[in-house]
Amino acid sequence: MTRYVMIADLRRCVGCQTCTAACKETNGTPPGVQWRRVLDLEAGEYPEVSRVFVPTGCQHCDEPPCMEVCPSTATGKRKDGIVTIDYDLCIGCGYCAISCPYEARYKVDEADFAYGRAAVASEQARFDPAKIGVATKCTFCVDRIDVGVKAGKVPGVDPEATPACVNSCLSGALRFGDIEDPDSAVSRLVAENQWFRMHEDEGTGPGFYYLWDKGAL
Repeated sequence: MTRYVMIADLRRCVGCQTCTAACKETNGTPPGVQWRRVLDLEAGEYPEVSRVFVPTGCQHCDEPPCMEVCPSTATGKRKDGIVTIDYDLCIGCGYCAISCPYEARYKVDEADFAYGRAAVASEQARFDPAKIGVATKCTFCVDRIDVGVKAGKVPGVDPEATPACVNSCLSGALRFGDIEDPDSAVSRLVAENQWFRMHEDEGTGPGFYYLWDKGAL
């Protein structure tokens, strides 16, 4: 069985926001919508204070609360762990956004572009009217994964089958792959490092792991 997860190594993330920009460029999200965000946090106590950068977004949970509350069954979960949204079924009720402890859901009720109501060429190429009036979120670039896998590529190894944010990460902080494969990079990283998952006490079983040094945060 395949279970795709993402890893963020907080020891490596420099807060450059390149992953955010790559996600926005790839998915054509409008202003104010960031499927991949990087939180800029302060840790420690004066005078031993440091900054910590934490990439976040949809956690692709084992038990996604957004799916449980969806009245139209638009939110679904694939066997490989990726949580999806069917825009044809979504009624835009917003229940999923309220239930998500990661604030990873967005809803845009009308077209919005970076420079007013007119879209520049790159926005025109990526504008999808199906995403207006419905819930949207990170999909782990599922279309790229599916096309890549069909072509014999390996997610997390070959860029053609790997999420855009991971491909763009300058510091190598973001990694992606099948955690059920003991030889995958994500499996080795989880086995060899200290890690935590965000809001794990909610029982969601997040598919996003954070590596860190104990005592650093």
